[in-house]
Parts: sequence; C-alpha cells; structure tokens
Amino acid sequence: MNISNADTIKIRRITSELQKEHDRIRLKFKFLKFQNFIGLSILILSVTGIVISSYLWYEDLMSTLFLVLTVAFWNSILHELEHDLIHGLYFKKVKFIHNMMLFTVWFFRPLTLNPWIRTYWHYNHHQHSGQKIDIEERGVTNGEKWSFLRLLITPDLVLGFLLRLRRLKREIKQEKQNEKFSEKDSKKLKSTVLFGMLPFGIPLHLLFYFWIILKSLFYFALFSPANWSSSFFEISNPIIYIFVLPNIIRQFCLHLITSNMHYYGDIQEGNILQQTQVLNRWWTWPFQLFCFNFGSTHSIHHFVVNEPFYVRQMSMKKSHEVLKQEGIRFNDTTSFKNANHYWPK
Repeated sequence: MNISNADTIKIRRITSELQKEHDRIRLKFKFLKFQNFIGLSILILSVTGIVISSYLWYEDLMSTLFLVLTVAFWNSILHELEHDLIHGLYFKKVKFIHNMMLFTVWFFRPLTLNPWIRTYWHYNHHQHSGQKIDIEERGVTNGEKWSFLRLLITPDLVLGFLLRLRRLKREIKQEKQNEKFSEKDSKKLKSTVLFGMLPFGIPLHLLFYFWIILKSLFYFALFSPANWSSSFFEISNPIIYIFVLPNIIRQFCLHLITSNMHYYGDIQEGNILQQTQVLNRWWTWPFQLFCFNFGSTHSIHHFVVNEPFYVRQMSMKKSHEVLKQEGIRFNDTTSFKNANHYWPK
C-alpha cells in the first residue's frame, strides 16, 4: 500500500526541519566538523572509564554495585557509537580504523550480536520497521505481549531466541511464502543464528547461567562449597562483574525502551510517521540513563539517519517541537498494553 501524499509531504517537512536544526548546530559549534576525531575520542574515553573502574574495583577502591552501574553507563555510550559506525559516520574511508572501532565496541559489549552481521539487520530494520521481518526489533521483544516471559527475555538475546524459536520460524516461513523475506535474507538469518553470538556471546551466557545457578545453590545452602568453587569464582567474578552484568543491565534498559517506542504489526510499511514514538516520561529516566536517552532521540534518527548520536542530543529540544507539531506520538503507553500496535485494539 502506497503512502498517502499527505503523509509523504509531512515526512519531507519533518526531515527538512530536523536537518535545518542539525545544520544550525553544526554552524554554531565548529568543532563538530571533526567527526572522526570526536568518534575516536568518545571510544577512548569510554574504554578508559571502563578500565579505570575495573582497576579501582580490583583494588577494593570501588564497590561491585558501583562498578557494574558505571560500566553499564559507559557501555551505553559504546552502543550509540556502534550504531553510528554501522551508518558509516566515522572513518568510512579508513577501513582499518573503522573495523578496529567496531571490534572494540563489540569486545566491551560481548553479549551483543556481531556488529558486522548486525549491520545487515539494522539496514533491514530501516527498510521494514514494524514488520514481521524486522529481525532486529523482533529480536529484542518488539511486538510481544507483556508477560513474565517478555520480562525474562528482554535483556537476553539467547533465551529470547530459544524460547520463541518455533513461533519465529513459523512467522519467517509465512513471510517467505508472501515473498517479503528474500532468499538472501534467509541465508543471512541462518548465518546469524549459527555465528552471530560467537565467539563471545554464547560462552559468556553459558558462564553466566552456571554462575547464577551456583551462587543460588550456595546462598540457599543446597550445595556445599568445594575446593574448585573458590577457584571458579576467583576467575569468573571479574568476567561477570565487568563484562556480563553491566551488559545485562544495559541491554534490559535499552531493549525495554526500544521495543516499546517502536510500533509493530499494524503500521504502513515505509511510513516513518508510524514507526516510532518519543518515549521520555519521567519514569523512563532510570532506563534512559543506561541507554543514553534513546527514548528521546531515536525517533529523530528515523527521519535523519546520517547524524551522530551526540548531535541528536543537541538538537533534541527543537526536534521535539517539530515532531509534536507534526503529530508524532509522545509517551503512548497504550502500546504497552496491545503488543506495541499503533492502532488501539
């Protein structure tokens, strides 16, 4: 179904107004032209923050809780940086540095999908946002009815895949029959399932599950500590506290926000007006802290994809005025009740 002329005009008007604001900001802040330098500096700053926090924790100068929350915050910035890299915003012509940055943000966020594989599905997301074949958003629970199951799998890509495997296979098969999911997409999905969470994600998830079970058994006195258990925790605790738990927290916050600010299932394909809402109500702020204010700024990205995350933050006030004026929804909590559908049921 074609997008109406009225909606097409509105999309162009929003895009134009948002781009004007970004241009105004770039004209005012001349340093923004050094985009490659800024991106690399953000990477170095974030990694340095993680390393220093880890060292202070190791030396008993920082509590475990503060370590986990601090690393989760730095990782939220690395996620935004990865997203910008996927859109080719830093060192696009210097592949070695570009790939080095991609690997670094993946290494410190090891529970995520391989970023080179994610690139394919992220472009697919922009083309088919809100549809059954939007693999990226479906993977983080967009379109699921709220239940204990959705709460459980919100931060966990592995559990989310395993517990929904049969239904997701059925949906993809149906979309292939409808010729909406190509043979290329199908091959890419198979390679994503087999290799997307390797070499980091699958082993670290298995380690985390075993760590949780063992901790629980000891806590409830169902299992007596053995000689090997102290050695296991001595090795596993730094991995869990630096690489796993911060990313579990970060992913829960990000996936909660993104899966509920994107609409699903009953929107017109390609109609950007219906793809997202702005989600920034006061109760979202504890979650926004660990996904770098994603709920307030991601709708801007759907209209203007080629601006870095920090410019979207700088343009947020004016951008929100434009989005409100043109009828983009803000804090539509009814979508939580009806599996993220756009139209009320």
